[in-house]
Amino acid sequence: MQVPEGLRYTENHEWVDVADGKVKLGITDFAQDALGDVVFVDLPEIGAETVAGEPFAEIESTKSVADVYAPVSGTVVAVNEALESTPEIINSDPYGDGWFAVVEGDLGPIEALMDPAAYTEFSE
Repeated sequence: MQVPEGLRYTENHEWVDVADGKVKLGITDFAQDALGDVVFVDLPEIGAETVAGEPFAEIESTKSVADVYAPVSGTVVAVNEALESTPEIINSDPYGDGWFAVVEGDLGPIEALMDPAAYTEFSE
């Protein structure tokens, strides 16, 4: 299981990357492995509002359908449109090209998220 340094992690298996006051969001390697082959992703619209702890996207795999939860409240400023035609990128590159959205908003809750060591322990 990959758990890159420099990211923060949620108990719902999302990852967060903070850069330039914005938050890039995706799901972890653990989550994509548990889901199996991803076949569809329902992303938010640019301009949509996220609420920390609430679903902001949905992911469908050959095994199940799951919500993706926003770790922060804010406004969606970018979405990964490549996932609409090639959702399987999430399986092959969950921390790179498999990102979901970028949110601009309240970064305060990020401090409470798990660091890589804590997330590794949580996921075992």
